Amino acid sequence: MIDTNLESLTSDLLEVENLFAGGDELKIRHRFTESEGKVVNTVTVNGKIFAYGNLVKKEMDEIERKRIVKRYAKLSIYKALSKFFEKDLPWGALTGIRPTKLAYQQLQDTGEFTEFFLDTMKVSKEKTLLTQKVIEQQRGIYTLDDNNTDFFVFIPFCPSRCRYCSFISADIKSAERYVDQYIDTLIDEIEYSAQFIKNLRSIYIGGGTPVALSDDRLERVLKAIAKINTGVEYTVEAGRPDAITKSNLKLLKDYGVTRVCVNPQTFSDKTLKILGRNHTAEQVKEKFYMAKDDFITNMDLIAGLDGETFEDFKESLDTAISLSPDNITVHTLCIKRGSRLAESESRLSGEQVEKMVDYAHKSLEEAGFNPYYLYRQKYMAGNLENVGYTKPGKACIYNVDAMEEISQNVACGANAISKRVYFGGRRIERSASPKDVATYLQKIEQIKSEKFKLFS
Repeated sequence: MIDTNLESLTSDLLEVENLFAGGDELKIRHRFTESEGKVVNTVTVNGKIFAYGNLVKKEMDEIERKRIVKRYAKLSIYKALSKFFEKDLPWGALTGIRPTKLAYQQLQDTGEFTEFFLDTMKVSKEKTLLTQKVIEQQRGIYTLDDNNTDFFVFIPFCPSRCRYCSFISADIKSAERYVDQYIDTLIDEIEYSAQFIKNLRSIYIGGGTPVALSDDRLERVLKAIAKINTGVEYTVEAGRPDAITKSNLKLLKDYGVTRVCVNPQTFSDKTLKILGRNHTAEQVKEKFYMAKDDFITNMDLIAGLDGETFEDFKESLDTAISLSPDNITVHTLCIKRGSRLAESESRLSGEQVEKMVDYAHKSLEEAGFNPYYLYRQKYMAGNLENVGYTKPGKACIYNVDAMEEISQNVACGANAISKRVYFGGRRIERSASPKDVATYLQKIEQIKSEKFKLFS
């Protein structure tokens, strides 16, 4: 538990503490003082005192000063805990979910970011190099233009709920009473939101599992989106193989979809059963081959799944590489309170998961895939990251725009967050829809009104 006199930073400092302590009880006292352009952070960990001083330029405006003060406070907590536990973390004091966004800001401000990552934020050489590789792969896609727009549609229904899932999604059978009304409301929001599109870059239908909808319901959504599609990149998270059919793949192709995700998460039948996914590894391959010729394809895998060994993950990754999709995304297991897996006591250690992630990076690069986007979350195993890998020329524009927050995002559906971007992502305003489907349906007029205020 952290006792701090910087109340606005409590959640950020607690996140740093959690990276080291996990569930262990620590008594941490943090005190911040500022005088004549110098800030001092004093950290006491179980009675042991650490103090760090930093200079703050007098000419900074108030917003910049607060940002720097926050950074030094988090860094001080990190350094104190690192010394206390005699342990370094791969991402150092970085707790935000977008390391590349911070790197881009440093590049714009100073012309470099590697020294800042290594020396100031204590990021490892390996993760600094990974960030550099991602930025290199984004050349030609990364564009700072406040008129650029991505269009996102959320379908919150799945064939069943996976054990690790913390997203706002529902078993489509149990949620049947809401489905038609949800689609009616969603189409209304899509048609209303078309007015906010400027320079359309991409369309993305996520979930949930969009193809869990029956064909007639899915086609209604696709027809609404067709009115705004100008022939841009168009992605659908087909996701669960047990929901993919020849008929819904044909629908996607007929309506201009260019990319689909077929996401096994693992190729272990034993693990798939534990996770509550009602399909086998062979069915993943079958559905992947059905989609491969007509779409750019992505596969997701998760490192650190409940009960899996390094050899299990290695076999899954090797299988995915042998199938040769255009993209492979490697997620590190993230345990959130909203998932049933949060109750499990058989999770892997950070070192085991790091071995999986390192193997994935090496093997994918050797197979011709390059890392092109990455992001992090709270409660990730081993304080690691999620990385999207791509074959040359197959990177997803939407993923780059969304992760780097450099494009307007007009988002529709429950739990959708619209973003208006200013000054190349330096300032962002948001409008979030309710997570709960029933609440979303009740408040759609309010949602539209708030979206109008955001984009007009």
